[in-house]
Amino acid sequence: IRETIMSHFEKERQLFKRGIKCLSLFFIDEVAKYKSYDEDGNEVKGVFQKMFEEEYSRLVSNEFHIWDEDYNEYLRRFYPQDVHRGYFSIDKKTNRIIDGKIEKKTGLSDDISAYELILKNKERLLSFEEPTRFIFSHSALREGWDNPNVFQICTLKHSDSQTAKRQEVGRGLRLCVSQSGNRMDSESLGERVHDINMLTVIASESYKSFVSDLQSDI
Repeated sequence: IRETIMSHFEKERQLFKRGIKCLSLFFIDEVAKYKSYDEDGNEVKGVFQKMFEEEYSRLVSNEFHIWDEDYNEYLRRFYPQDVHRGYFSIDKKTNRIIDGKIEKKTGLSDDISAYELILKNKERLLSFEEPTRFIFSHSALREGWDNPNVFQICTLKHSDSQTAKRQEVGRGLRLCVSQSGNRMDSESLGERVHDINMLTVIASESYKSFVSDLQSDI
């Protein structure tokens, strides 16, 4: 979580000047580690949510030491609890978030409801006015969550499924979009297209061979 936030700030500062919103995506193995409920049905912060807010608070103060007032002013706009959100499946009976249904063969979720908010508000999510920049998710959908401005992916779970890894990494292998809606491709960026559109994956050791094989295939 700490490495992801640090990587996010580094990339975000670079992209902010270009009018490009930076997003980071966490894949977790259990919704309760982000949010759960007490006996009275009140929401309770999970271990990942607490850890994120503590690390964010500590790391964001370090950013202010770099002289870049426009970006620093942007950072001061939002509290740690404002910049992250969890997008999970919702139980229709209780209206509580739950772990998505995972197919045994593929390791992927088949529950589209988990991503409705992101899909419906994609343009809002890419706006600097929307504080959400860090997203927690339970699983990668076969089809569904597709946002071009994910620059960091952190996997806070272990998986041996190559298909699931391809789905997860695929959420960040996109040409990003600026605030004006322009695709940041080679026409817009020239030789810098690969520097701007670079995905950073913060992952467990299980990703090491997968990444090597993927890059060799490409």
